[in-house]
Amino acid sequence: QVPLVESGGGLVQAGGSLRLSCAASGRTFSRYSMDWFRQAPGKEREFVAAITWSGGSTYYAESVKGRFTISRDNAKNTVYLQKNSLNPAATAVYYCAARRHGAMLGVASSYESWGQGTQVTVSS
Repeated sequence: QVPLVESGGGLVQAGGSLRLSCAASGRTFSRYSMDWFRQAPGKEREFVAAITWSGGSTYYAESVKGRFTISRDNAKNTVYLQKNSLNPAATAVYYCAARRHGAMLGVASSYESWGQGTQVTVSS
């Protein structure tokens, strides 16, 4: 298990920016790809962004490309999600998740652990 704790959520106006952080405990953080998901009220959880263990490759949902940036600092055991040009559709609980090396993105069995989530609310 890789305990994960998200932070940085809150209330922001449309057009604003927010940076989420996900801090991991232990010494195995760099072994995992890290993904961000979100779940809006009444909707299913959806993929937002992913980053490989080294940070060398990143992937984004089409809906956030060009506005969100995922990054990681393995020395700090932390992954980040920088969100710019926010709109009310981005209102959701955001979760980070640790995905095992080589495991398929979005498949439940791929994940070692999930954070508890952080609420992001974008006002119009």
